[in-house]
Amino acid sequence: MPQIEPGPAAVAGNVIGTGSVKVALIVPLSGQGAAVGTALRNAAELAYEDFQKPNLQILVKDDRGTPEGARESAQAAFAEGAEMVLGPLFAGSVQAAGSAARAAGKPVIAFSTDAAVAARGVYLISFLPQSEVDRIVDEATAGGRRSFAALIPETTYGNAVEAQFREAVARRGARLVGLERYPAGNPGTAVERLRRVIAGGGAQADALFVPDTAEGLMAVAPALTKVGFSPTRVRPLGLALWNDPRVAAQPAFQGARFAAPDTAGFMGFAQRYQSRFGAAPPRTASLGYDAVSLTVALVRQYGSKRFAHETLTNPAGFSGVDGTFRFSPEGVSERTLAVYEIRDNAASVVSPAPKMLGPSGI
Repeated sequence: MPQIEPGPAAVAGNVIGTGSVKVALIVPLSGQGAAVGTALRNAAELAYEDFQKPNLQILVKDDRGTPEGARESAQAAFAEGAEMVLGPLFAGSVQAAGSAARAAGKPVIAFSTDAAVAARGVYLISFLPQSEVDRIVDEATAGGRRSFAALIPETTYGNAVEAQFREAVARRGARLVGLERYPAGNPGTAVERLRRVIAGGGAQADALFVPDTAEGLMAVAPALTKVGFSPTRVRPLGLALWNDPRVAAQPAFQGARFAAPDTAGFMGFAQRYQSRFGAAPPRTASLGYDAVSLTVALVRQYGSKRFAHETLTNPAGFSGVDGTFRFSPEGVSERTLAVYEIRDNAASVVSPAPKMLGPSGI
């Protein structure tokens, strides 16, 4: 996996660096998502500063948080000699930039969490819930959990993970004994329908999967308590969105486990970011850092094949702030993830993130 060393930087206006290899960073610096876009740009600058004079020039473009802005930015960047796009952030913008990139025969490494916009040539470096689903189901079954129930919010996020959850349970030879969906923020009726499966001495499930946001889980927890749910009998399972103090404080989630990136690397990044820019970075900012880190490593090691499909989909993957990751030929990312357990109103790692990814598709 590529390794890089720290060094000085060259930053000027909307261009970062002075190298001969040009890539574009397309993010919202105005309009919707401007705060996150600015943080991604800052993280890219920090990454450049951390590497010894990389032969790289990053053309920073504002897509204004719109597909039209993303398409215009990508076309302008390619006209200026960019060989690859880092970004955009939003799914619609990724599709628009991806169309321009395909026309130019150039790849995109994007920050969207919508796996539907991934494709050959459009690679998502973001935190995708599908990897988290696989990790938590694998860990639960390895620990002897064989009968799963699920409460799925009727949201885009819920839709994205339900199919992956069903597939992961089946792949591990476990059973899905009950699944109910609920309107966002209103889980009471669905929990009641699932009561027979998850509550009381005759509970059929030994694990309950709830892929909701921290805000959504604030409604799920009391609904579970109301029907007599016991987390010591039926283990709650979640994804990275569970990594929130509000979730850890809920009695219904004591003993719960969830999959998420190991926070150690991000904490070090966040300290450097705070020191450099005077503010704490949003969680997604590390993606901007890793996108530039990856670009630097590819430029140094792969010559004219640096951004080829075969290079970007190397099954060994790449080392980043948030652990090891790789891109599938279809453009989605797989990541090494830790499993956390909630005990005494706090979450701690019970299964560290592996150093390396296993065989693809397993």
